[in-house]
Amino acid sequence: MVEQYFLGTETSERYPLWTRANVGEVFPDPVAMSSFDFAFHNADGTRHAELGWRDAYARIGAFTEDEFDPDNPVILGVFGGYAYLNASVMRIFGERAPGLSAEAIDAQFFGAQPGIPAYEPHPDDSDPEAEARIGATFGWVLTTDGLPEVMADQEAVDTLRAQRPDFTSMDDGELMAWAEERLDSHFRHLFCQHLFVTSLATLPAGIITDVCEALSRPQDALKLLSGLGDVESAAPSMAMWNLGRRVAASAALGAAFDEGLDGLDGRLRELDGDDARGFVAVFDEFLYTYGCRGPNEWETRCPTWETEPDLALAAVDRMRLSSDGADPAGHQATMAAERERIGAEMVEMLAADPETQGQFGAALRSAGIFMPGRERTKTNCIKLIHEVRMAYLEFGRRMLDRGVFPEVTSFGMVTFDEARQIVEDPSGWREMIEERQAIFDEVQQLQEPFVIVGQAPPLADWPRRDAVQVDPVGVGESIQGMPGCPGVARGRARIVLDSRDPTALEPGDVLVAPLTDPSWTPLFVPASGVIVDVGAPLSHAIIVSRELGIPCVVSATGATKAIPDGALVEVNGETGLVTVLEA
Repeated sequence: MVEQYFLGTETSERYPLWTRANVGEVFPDPVAMSSFDFAFHNADGTRHAELGWRDAYARIGAFTEDEFDPDNPVILGVFGGYAYLNASVMRIFGERAPGLSAEAIDAQFFGAQPGIPAYEPHPDDSDPEAEARIGATFGWVLTTDGLPEVMADQEAVDTLRAQRPDFTSMDDGELMAWAEERLDSHFRHLFCQHLFVTSLATLPAGIITDVCEALSRPQDALKLLSGLGDVESAAPSMAMWNLGRRVAASAALGAAFDEGLDGLDGRLRELDGDDARGFVAVFDEFLYTYGCRGPNEWETRCPTWETEPDLALAAVDRMRLSSDGADPAGHQATMAAERERIGAEMVEMLAADPETQGQFGAALRSAGIFMPGRERTKTNCIKLIHEVRMAYLEFGRRMLDRGVFPEVTSFGMVTFDEARQIVEDPSGWREMIEERQAIFDEVQQLQEPFVIVGQAPPLADWPRRDAVQVDPVGVGESIQGMPGCPGVARGRARIVLDSRDPTALEPGDVLVAPLTDPSWTPLFVPASGVIVDVGAPLSHAIIVSRELGIPCVVSATGATKAIPDGALVEVNGETGLVTVLEA
């Protein structure tokens, strides 16, 4: 299994192009064995994530089941331990979808990333029957008034949280059976919903962009996709801001934060006084609601705000130092008002073309459903994974106490089947687990290829991350990225490589990050602007920055290595240009 894991997925002549785009935000590190097992290529063929994605494409009408290899992953693969998505499949979707193309999918998916191989048509890419099925689905997208299935899923995962059992009362077998049963019952469906809504969110965004360009107002497309409201991944930042205001208004709380972040949660709970008790009560409510979020949150072995509350308090600390003018709710309201104003103007401009006017209006309404829906479906997946994580952590603590595991999170280094075997006979596993962890740690130091065509290069040819050199950007020079959220910001560039350590970021700084997931979102609030190495129109960084009103540029290739830390930079969220003003 280790060899299969690290050598990776079998490739296909029919679908040869694989990429780290998008999935690198979800799995920035090598995939742990446990995740590989349930998501990518379980020995029993479960492959929840792969099959969920196939279900989504079938539901859209883009593919039929017989177009996919029944025995091997086609859409989600692993090479050298890293997760990849099949861009060939997505390009075919673009070719079959009315009004789209492979090139349009590339623009949505890759952004401004260089080195992407050009699309080469295949005779089977076009399919009139699939086009008709997708067309019917697109019609539904532009006419539906909501996503009731997604809301039902949210209720289901919230119920799982409310009914979380006392894992300490379960024996080892019951614990593992509970975790497996929850994944088997829910994950394929939830992941299908996520990819179904995500894929369809491209339609209203594309229509809005095309109409803006036709009316010679291309800069307004970003504004019409901003301030949508009800975006799940932005909600924690709003809640953290309110917590930060409590700290800023309280001398006792401020003093506790000033003592440092290590052990802060424990110190706060020992404080007397109404301020402290009130803060802890609100913070506990926050952890209950958003505790599933954290760095690399799709991995069960990674920490979350519930398992390590100090991670959340670190973000609150950055916010408490910000001025009242950084209030994300105010920024969101401003973006929403601008969206309404521009939308009304453009609808009026289209009065002479009722057909386009109607389609544009439908796209505006649909974007307000499907863009937040995308984030909600992702959150539903994360909530489920978190409940499984909490069961795994109890299992890991037991195995650590018994000397079976070297660390609590060593459960990530075993498959489901192996976990069952450990329950039956825990002896003799530690050495193998330590070996796997050593391999994982080594692979983590390698710079994986952004795209793979055909066979992946051998691991021996992958450079080490610390050996990758990028020419620095000098004063007056720029990096061209992709516009994310409109606006222009100036500030000192702060290179932050890990959302778990935001202490270098001061209010008003420009956050420069390799990638982002929801654990990064709170750092957007005190920042004046955001620059991300990778990303595309549906990337997390773009969706959240538009909601919070933070000027953002993504696909700024190599920015974390090329921009000097502390340099004064200008971020133009409308042009995608990042300029160094002062070293």
